[in-house]
Amino acid sequence: MGSTGAGMSAVEVGLLLLFALTAGCCFGANVTYDQRALVIDGRRRVLISGSIHYARSTPDMWPDLIQKSKDGGLDVIETYIFWNLHEAVRGQYDFEGRKDVVKFVKLVAEAGLFVHLRIGPYACAEWNYGGFPLWLHFIPGIEFRTDNEPFKAEMKRFTAKIVDLMKGKKLYASQGGPIILSQIENEYGNVQSDYGSGAEPYVKWAAAMAVSLDTGVPWVMCQQDDAPDPIINTCNGFYCDQFTPNSNKKPKMWTENWSGSFSSFGNAVPYRPAEDLALSVARFYQLGGTFHNYYMYHGGTNFGRSAGGPFITTSYDYDAPIDEYGLLRQPKWGHLKDLHEVIKLCEEAMVATDPQTTSLDSNLEATVYKTESGLCAAFLVNLDMQSDATVKFNGNSFNLPAWSVSILPNCKNVALNTATINSVATISKFVRQPSQEGTIASDAFISGWSWINEPVGISSDNAFTKLGLLEQINTTADRSDYLWYSVSVEINGNESKTVLHIDSLGHMLHVFINGELAGRGIRSNSGHEVSRDVPISLIPGENKIDLLSLTVGLQNYGAYFDTVGTGVTSPVQLKGLQNGSTFDLSSQQWTYQIGLKGEELGLSSGSSSLWVSQSDLPKNQPLIWYKTTFDAPTGSNPVALNFTGLGKGEAWINGQSIGRYWPTKMAPTSGCSDSCNYRPITFPVVGCSKVEM
Repeated sequence: MGSTGAGMSAVEVGLLLLFALTAGCCFGANVTYDQRALVIDGRRRVLISGSIHYARSTPDMWPDLIQKSKDGGLDVIETYIFWNLHEAVRGQYDFEGRKDVVKFVKLVAEAGLFVHLRIGPYACAEWNYGGFPLWLHFIPGIEFRTDNEPFKAEMKRFTAKIVDLMKGKKLYASQGGPIILSQIENEYGNVQSDYGSGAEPYVKWAAAMAVSLDTGVPWVMCQQDDAPDPIINTCNGFYCDQFTPNSNKKPKMWTENWSGSFSSFGNAVPYRPAEDLALSVARFYQLGGTFHNYYMYHGGTNFGRSAGGPFITTSYDYDAPIDEYGLLRQPKWGHLKDLHEVIKLCEEAMVATDPQTTSLDSNLEATVYKTESGLCAAFLVNLDMQSDATVKFNGNSFNLPAWSVSILPNCKNVALNTATINSVATISKFVRQPSQEGTIASDAFISGWSWINEPVGISSDNAFTKLGLLEQINTTADRSDYLWYSVSVEINGNESKTVLHIDSLGHMLHVFINGELAGRGIRSNSGHEVSRDVPISLIPGENKIDLLSLTVGLQNYGAYFDTVGTGVTSPVQLKGLQNGSTFDLSSQQWTYQIGLKGEELGLSSGSSSLWVSQSDLPKNQPLIWYKTTFDAPTGSNPVALNFTGLGKGEAWINGQSIGRYWPTKMAPTSGCSDSCNYRPITFPVVGCSKVEM
């Protein structure tokens, strides 16, 4: 929904566009591991990986994203599989368009890169409902992510479906394909204690189930200290240099190095300086790591209603080296490319031996990889966050900037320091597109719009009545962000001024009295409910109270996140009536409508005959669908829509949803200054935050 102003929401239709050095590998038939590294065709490898989620970009973007990743020095592309994307209805699978993961994997292979396939099938990933399909919630007796037979049966069925799909296309390395790793579960160790006695047997079952699928490549579990053999436990976080696997027979692997973070409506946009990110990578390889992955290398876009929540933005840019639109983010991409080249110069020494670290002084250290055959690589480190230092190493003096690592591939000469950037910073800027008449005047722009008013309250033949207040997810099954709650109140005598008290677990709530907007409430990003007292006037006779409850992405993380409810809860009360009494409406008979009338009519296609085209475009009004047409700009540059001037809603282009927008929910005015320092003030941090304006 969208609105043309700071008023309540309205719906937007028709207008959305958000378009937003590695040697070529030969795919081997044998992938194993030892205590130092993954072993591919008998050779230990130092591997540099980056996450690109196929569904968060368009298929036309994939080849360029993959090539830019290869040019940036990656060996591996890592991606999640999103269960609810592929099996929105149980037993009905969709692998077309942006969902064509086979095509994506084949394109990675054509570029000469490996693939890490994170099947999960729980993903988190700031994806709606953590990637689980909503129908899973309604299976009798099911409990997610624990030793529960209904859940395990569904998890095994889908995991096997994906493995069989990849095997059928011969995409595992054991078949000559690019997939060298797969992941089962995801960050379960972070919440495992909450699941009590069912947790440990579930972990063991998940590991055994995965291995039984016989992919011929290793499996990993991230953030899972008790991952059973032969599953490799891996690290996620901003810094993983201190991570140690749970067996001296497993390599040190980092599946998520957060290149920035996700953004939420109303919060500042996270930003991680290139110098700090490069230091974290160098430290990991310095202290024995051999597989590292950027989460994200390209973040992309949460198209449609795929964003998790609540309040995750449509943009999943993540401050990644390749930005949301597929453009290089400089100097981050270039600085990391330089780092990767230098790491590769150290590879032969790194895989041949274990690192030896010596303290040079407080916060100063040197790590050396040295073999009897004369191979040598060194890392000199200054972990002081304020002061530069000069150190002696191998008879020479080296200057180390604060919070930095210098890499010496031959133990003699510094090839790179993580705090010294040689890449040129660039800032991408969108240029406003004139109209067909060559003007950008607002009157000409408005003349191209048409609209349809969304009815307030119950308007669908599919509405139904129930006693009491219903939980929203159980009612809508997430078929829509919207659920109408409607009740009638009879007032005897004169007009009555009173207060309507509402408690809601919804993310946003709009209150209408007799068809007129009376108030609204927005849940805070860190809160769990909306509680509002709305002053209202009731007329003699029948009065209609309509409550529109909204979700902005379903919960995607945390123990039992799947049980977190939304919608209007008890009590809903009329307080301060003429006789001073309080009337509780919670247990009255309510009428419910799932979704909006415009959704039922398919207005997002833009083809309805109901559209109104007049010169007086309605503004600052709730519940309106808008439509316009335009010529796509020439060329192949990214295209974006500026939604400033709209309220909150969802947008479609040619019938395809490009996601939610909410420009009136502003970030705070605090954030990074122009002199933002890459050195963290406390350890560890992400650096700074930019304000989204």
